[in-house]
Amino acid sequence: MIEIEGVSKWYGATRVLDNCSMRVEKGEVVVVCGPSGSGKSTLIKLVNGLEPFQAGRVVVNGVSVGARDTDLPRLRAQVGMVFQNFELFPHLNVLDNLCLAQVRALGRSRREAEARATHYLERVGLADFAERLPAQLSGGQQQRVAIARALCMDPICMLFDEPTSALDPEMVCEVLEVMVGLAEEGMTMICVTHEMGFARKVADRIVFIDRGAILDDCASAAFFGSPDARPERARQFLSRILAH
Repeated sequence: MIEIEGVSKWYGATRVLDNCSMRVEKGEVVVVCGPSGSGKSTLIKLVNGLEPFQAGRVVVNGVSVGARDTDLPRLRAQVGMVFQNFELFPHLNVLDNLCLAQVRALGRSRREAEARATHYLERVGLADFAERLPAQLSGGQQQRVAIARALCMDPICMLFDEPTSALDPEMVCEVLEVMVGLAEEGMTMICVTHEMGFARKVADRIVFIDRGAILDDCASAAFFGSPDARPERARQFLSRILAH
């Protein structure tokens, strides 16, 4: 479903990704973890062309992201993206937030868009909140609306960029429950997260990145179950994060 091959990226003279390669199969859940500033978010933003890159190759479902003739808006409509800060339109109610891209990008009728929006609001447990503005929702509710909005586009895969980092601890669980449900339903997912309990429960693979380089890419069971076999930097990260 997703191939990242030998990708490097610079911001001016600063190299933020260094020859990164990883593959994600259809239905697989991959968690990308690592210290802050390591390049995790930049890496997944390559998948739908939100970040350009200077070397290497990214292919999503057979489409080369970096090719000049690639229709990026069309690709982005197929790749669901959930950000840490929700990115909802504050002047639109929940229903309109879910319908806008369906009508504008997919050409659905308003009636069809509303039906799809209602279905996914029910899916994330917010069917009664369709008429509310984002400011009238908690952070966890806003993030679930953002997930529902992405699902309305019928994505072939989902990208999560630290979706719980802006939430109060009590709100984290309600978002993770939705993500666990998606994983159990077979959604292809790449998740940047520090939620190691979620990673241990749901991820098929763990990708560890530090200073722009992928240092480890292994099965979740191996990452958590065989820490002595991990690279030293990954062992340090894991011991510190699990201690909290």
